[in-house]
Amino acid sequence: MTYCVGIAVNEGLVFVSDSRTNAGVDNVSTYSKMRRYGVPGERQFVICTAGNLATTQGVIAQIERDMRDNAEVNLMTVGSVAEAAGYVGALNLEQQKKNTGGGPVFEASLLLGGEVAGAPRRLFRIYAEGNYIETSNQTPFLQIGESKYGKPILDRVLSVNTPLEQAALCGLVSMDATMRSNLTVGPPIEVGVYTTGSLAPCRYVAYDEDSVFLRELKSNWNQQIKQAFDRLPPMVWNESNK
Repeated sequence: MTYCVGIAVNEGLVFVSDSRTNAGVDNVSTYSKMRRYGVPGERQFVICTAGNLATTQGVIAQIERDMRDNAEVNLMTVGSVAEAAGYVGALNLEQQKKNTGGGPVFEASLLLGGEVAGAPRRLFRIYAEGNYIETSNQTPFLQIGESKYGKPILDRVLSVNTPLEQAALCGLVSMDATMRSNLTVGPPIEVGVYTTGSLAPCRYVAYDEDSVFLRELKSNWNQQIKQAFDRLPPMVWNESNK
């Protein structure tokens, strides 16, 4: 299982992804699900992947092959992030069709975000069918993979005005909630943070399972949740229904 979240706030973009792959309880390994591409001052992209590993590897391999071979359409030639989403969506659909048998077992989804000079910074979720959706002012985040456990904190905390560093912390807390409830999601945890308008490579870090920072974040969050719970008003048992 996989969990990846992309967050779009006014100050920039945040990407958080786990690195665990699972083909049964006896076959658990790690594989990076975040890729970064770009030319400083011209364009920057971040891609996160979820779903069938053969399909996602095929998509990433074709993206890199197209750039290496200077294909007419590739991440270095598209004029906007929206064009990049259409290009990657087509590759995703093509790779699924190539896999013997096809069908849902070979499906994959991706997050794609970044900025091209002269075009706005944007963030998309690309579906198995090749189509895609974008973040909005009302919903400034997108998820792929095991999304249900990490969604409540995103719904409660995030807005487009959330500071970039706080958005990154929110993404990590969302990841921690997912790891706590689903053991098939796990470290290393990758984080990429892109600043709007910079056209510079995103700040990147990978936290392994022995990370002191992740342990402190988890412990601090758990403690503060318990403190907040203790401050809730007491139950009322004699309230009349009107």
